[in-house]
Amino acid sequence: MNVTDISKGISSAGISEKEPFSARSLFIRWESILILLIIIVVIINSNISTHFLTVRTLFNMTFNFMELGIIALIMSFVIIIGQIDLSVGSNMAMSAAVMGINYQMGVNMWVAVILGLLAGTLGGFFNGVLITRVKIHSIIITLGTYSLFRGIAYVILGDKAVSSYTEKFLYLGQGRIGNSPVPVELAIFSVLAVIFGIILHKSRFGRYMYAIGNNELASRYSGISVDRIKVIIYTASGFICALAGVLFSSRVSVTRPNMGEAFLFEIVTVVLLGGVSIYGGQGTIFGVVLSLFLVGMLRYGLSLVNVPSNVMSVIIGCILIFAILLPKVLRRVFAVR
Repeated sequence: MNVTDISKGISSAGISEKEPFSARSLFIRWESILILLIIIVVIINSNISTHFLTVRTLFNMTFNFMELGIIALIMSFVIIIGQIDLSVGSNMAMSAAVMGINYQMGVNMWVAVILGLLAGTLGGFFNGVLITRVKIHSIIITLGTYSLFRGIAYVILGDKAVSSYTEKFLYLGQGRIGNSPVPVELAIFSVLAVIFGIILHKSRFGRYMYAIGNNELASRYSGISVDRIKVIIYTASGFICALAGVLFSSRVSVTRPNMGEAFLFEIVTVVLLGGVSIYGGQGTIFGVVLSLFLVGMLRYGLSLVNVPSNVMSVIIGCILIFAILLPKVLRRVFAVR
């Protein structure tokens, strides 16, 4: 199988622009729907609170979901290649715990941050190696490391928390860029979103990812280093989770071993709602970014009317089911082939 065959396989995965009813055109429509839904949510929220449409409020709102969004970017890569990573929240907690305990023991704050990032990266690498060497589906491997990483976090910190971080460290999660209203976390997310978008949509690596998600066996016969790409993506997932753990600790000024417990559910919701196919081979970073802000603004609107968190979880769960089922319905309606 040559490069032409790979291109044909990628086109069949839904990224050909020539077919009027291709999966790509379907997801362009879906991204338009997301924009429409965002506008509707903005209108509703602005009616609930007259202060919603202020610049300060809109930027402040993003503090609540930037760590989730950062992990959603790499989760998009993982799902596009037809895999899953259930350990993201646990890796986030483990990395933050490593950072926290080192800082508590007197290690320089930024050295402790580097150690936390290293721990998360190694955790992701461990996932990738197990998945590619043991040849067991990622859902089984990462379910195991979900418990492993969370257990390590509890072993490190026990039932205690680490706080009293330096002001410069807290600036990462609580500060703003200069005198502007733009949070540092939003700036970091924006840069990462651009980088991930370029990798996925403008690079050979991104094309290989789509091909693997569409047909892993054919990709192997085409000469694509499938295992190598999986290890790279899972290692990157570990690093991104660690970064999210660092930012989360900075934002809330404390590190606990149970942090990030509810992240996985919302991350998967954001990714699938953004148009990434649960079966792999389809999706865009733009759709995931739109989905993130839609879910974030929806949650903010629900909090404005004092909706309990457990009810919010029910609503987010319904959105997840909707995100999984709707693409199938649309494909049937438009008779996508």
